[in-house]
Amino acid sequence: MTDEARLEDVGSGLAPTSPGWFVVNAGDAAWVRNEAFGGRCVFESTPRVLAERPGVEPQFFTETGFTLAVLEPGKPSGMYHAENTQEDFLVLSGTCLLIVEDQERELRAFDFVHLPPGTRHTFVGTGDGPCAIFMTGARREGDTIVYPRSETALERDAGVAAETPSPAEAYASYPQWQVGRPGVWDRLPWA
Repeated sequence: MTDEARLEDVGSGLAPTSPGWFVVNAGDAAWVRNEAFGGRCVFESTPRVLAERPGVEPQFFTETGFTLAVLEPGKPSGMYHAENTQEDFLVLSGTCLLIVEDQERELRAFDFVHLPPGTRHTFVGTGDGPCAIFMTGARREGDTIVYPRSETALERDAGVAAETPSPAEAYASYPQWQVGRPGVWDRLPWA
């Protein structure tokens, strides 16, 4: 029998602080934010989520990662990249631009995106309000990532000047993630 995880307030909402199953509403869950990339709810208790709770053991999902991302108009979800695992995305509200393999595709609520391993991509918020995207990806030992140079992504402030396999290098000039809800919180469906 699997135990229920203990959920605790970690400064920006509830996160699991012990192994096991749990249920949490996105409006009650822990969030992190970044002025360049918006807000994220990862549902796990990662080191970023636990920044204000030293000594609490992180609780990771071992096989699949889940993120609820909130993008503001004109801001990217992150740097244009490709991972060696499958990723899938569902736009829940708002609009955004998918940059995929140096092509641009407009997306709206309930558009689903499937990316096989090695597909280069990122998202940029569009419209006049926030865009919420449910993101999921496989996890396995030896995961790799690369940030290729892309003129299309650079034009949208979502690309690197020189290709790198290093997240630290790709994000060196950007602010660090902070514990807290995104600035557009009151405009989201679950707020």
